[in-house]
Amino acid sequence: MKIPFLPQRRTALKRIVQYAVVGLFALSTPLTGALVQTTQAQTKPRFKSKVINLAYQTSGDVVKIRKTVEPRFKALGVTVNWIGPFPAGPQLIESMNANRVDIGTVGETPPIFSQAAGLKEIIYIAGRRPSKGANQGIIVRANSPIKKLSDIKGKKVAFQRGSNAHYLLARALREVGLKISDVQVVGLTPSEARDAFIQNKVEVWVGGDPFLALVEKSIPIRNLRNAAGINTLGGFYIARREFVAENPELVRVFLEEADKAGEWSDKNPGEVARAFAPELKIDALVLETVARRAVRRLRPLTPSIIAEQQRVADFYFQEKIIPRKVDIRDAVPSPQLLRAITPKRLGQL
Repeated sequence: MKIPFLPQRRTALKRIVQYAVVGLFALSTPLTGALVQTTQAQTKPRFKSKVINLAYQTSGDVVKIRKTVEPRFKALGVTVNWIGPFPAGPQLIESMNANRVDIGTVGETPPIFSQAAGLKEIIYIAGRRPSKGANQGIIVRANSPIKKLSDIKGKKVAFQRGSNAHYLLARALREVGLKISDVQVVGLTPSEARDAFIQNKVEVWVGGDPFLALVEKSIPIRNLRNAAGINTLGGFYIARREFVAENPELVRVFLEEADKAGEWSDKNPGEVARAFAPELKIDALVLETVARRAVRRLRPLTPSIIAEQQRVADFYFQEKIIPRKVDIRDAVPSPQLLRAITPKRLGQL
């Protein structure tokens, strides 16, 4: 069944899923005046907002758990609001497009669908380092007659449209000579798709951690294809275009703390699991598996990463999953702004 990219609706989610001078005193000489003006320009805080709205998903957010951004922003006189949890990236982008969220993290697919739907408010601000792909998969029950990926032709497949699960499925199907239109798509949020699979309402589920790790511990399953070699981008941090333009210093501070939290997470999977367990209500042993399979450190938006994201967008267009070709560069800050928001610890642009 071919997934139609439906006409634009009122909300961004339907369009995505279905288819950012204080005057100076006069001084006695132009040289002195220029010197003072330069000094003030260097010391003037480069932000306008007094509140920053940060999004998090149901899968958990290590920056939120670590609570390290709050003191940094408090010192700047900025209040932090955490908005969520969102079931997946498309819903997060809907809220960002409605100006309810300033910064969030998603997979590679939601921003592409956002551009294809004609939304211009969402821009990339940093990349996430990719995992080895074991944290996602195309899943059937261990006793299923479906033995190999090509066997899912004509079967019901549950996943979140417009998410990285969508890309994993489409790319994996191409490897075996199939298309999305060759399966029966059941579009659900990640948790709903997981539940439909457990309840035997669908034969195939495409999903990822923490739901994947939880199902692995609950029932015997077979992973027909994980994301190794497919979801190689690792995802992105995205933000509202206006917020970034008006608050480059806040964006830089956030990305710096997000990368520190990611570094801590990558080095301390056991502590991460214990920190997430009360919020996600999942056993810490399961969450340790999730933490060991995840990579949460950031990387700068280099030309090569932008080019790789363009290849993902081109794939969607070639497969007729999105209705128009998009230019990823239209959703990337200017080189000057990108340098202003990218912390040195992320590496060279």
